[in-house]
Amino acid sequence: MLERFFTETWNVVLQLSGPLLLGSLIAGIIHVIVPSSFINRKLGKKGIRSVINAAIIGVPMPLCSCSVVPTTIGLKQDGATDGASTSFLISTPQTGVDSILVSGSFLGWPFAIFKVAAAFITGIIGGILVDKTDKNPEKQIDVDIHDVNIKKLNSRIWETLRYGLFDLLGMIYRWIILGIVIAAIISIIFPPGALSQYDWIGGIWGMFLMLVIALPMYVCTTGSVLIAASLIAAGMPTGTALVFLMAGPASNVATIGAIYRAFGKRVLAIYLASVAAFSVLFGYLFSWVITQGQTMAHHHQHEEMAGWFTVATAILVIGLFVFLAAYDLYRKYWLTPRVLKETDRNMPIELNIKGMTCKHCAITVTKALQGVPGVTKADVYLESNLAVIEGNPDMASLIKSVHDAGYEASAKA
Repeated sequence: MLERFFTETWNVVLQLSGPLLLGSLIAGIIHVIVPSSFINRKLGKKGIRSVINAAIIGVPMPLCSCSVVPTTIGLKQDGATDGASTSFLISTPQTGVDSILVSGSFLGWPFAIFKVAAAFITGIIGGILVDKTDKNPEKQIDVDIHDVNIKKLNSRIWETLRYGLFDLLGMIYRWIILGIVIAAIISIIFPPGALSQYDWIGGIWGMFLMLVIALPMYVCTTGSVLIAASLIAAGMPTGTALVFLMAGPASNVATIGAIYRAFGKRVLAIYLASVAAFSVLFGYLFSWVITQGQTMAHHHQHEEMAGWFTVATAILVIGLFVFLAAYDLYRKYWLTPRVLKETDRNMPIELNIKGMTCKHCAITVTKALQGVPGVTKADVYLESNLAVIEGNPDMASLIKSVHDAGYEASAKA
């Protein structure tokens, strides 16, 4: 049993590694070359064009349902309309360049392309509904048109590698590992075709059950693909698996409160209703369009001999995960206590932060605090939910900046 578990785990890693590395590098390139002012200019005017632009921008971005919330709040604060923000909020966590490539590898490109189209359409419709029900007057925004990235080539290359391979993977590697383990366990418990005997799983009730399970869950987009591929291999209909792939990454209980606080109950209701309704609708549509018994790439690639390049990328990904895990332990048990002990001598301002769940959250809070007048330095520690601020800022301004970013802050006693 243990030998089979490691065999299944290795098979998943072999197939995952290449698309994951390529997708992470593409995400790093997007992060480096697209200035924030470009995004703000495209999302700042109420109407269908901003909503469509938000979905176009959001689909390739590798943000999970946790990290997309502070990003969306930042877009709103920079002038994006509620409709555009909702479109971005719905379409972004369901896809991402890394997830698209992994989906194509594991589930086949027809499935991957359909999933992207479903996320894109769902985001647009949700954004339009928000705009149409918004009775507030349109806000005027002032965007700095001179926000142009003029970094040198070597700096851009390093920034691409740093963001793609360390920042991005650092945010999601735990969830990818969890997805790999769950996928291996499913492959052992449910041999190929084991779920095909239950006809109701492919019907509307099976999809609703999957929706109820997926909506409150936190699962990253890439990790969800691994789980879905194992369920499909075990006989789950692809339409039901699509419900999981759309609803799971798009929402979770941890982010609902932040969305309500930043956008209000109207936007929250439309957001949840759009995700729920269209995940089931597209799942049912996919089951109807795609013929039953379509062979997925996941079913047969395990039988092929892995080439040296595939093995090399798998070893590289494992090495990256080990490094990221070791660095997290280093930060938690050595670096953070040492820094806090050092800063105690200088009496900085300390804030307890609530609502952070990943490194992207910590980065968002750091940027918010650094923008407060009087702040000379701000460090945010995810492990201890603590922010350490140096300078002479106003406490109320610090707390407000964190609140505006979608989190809660209070002075440390």
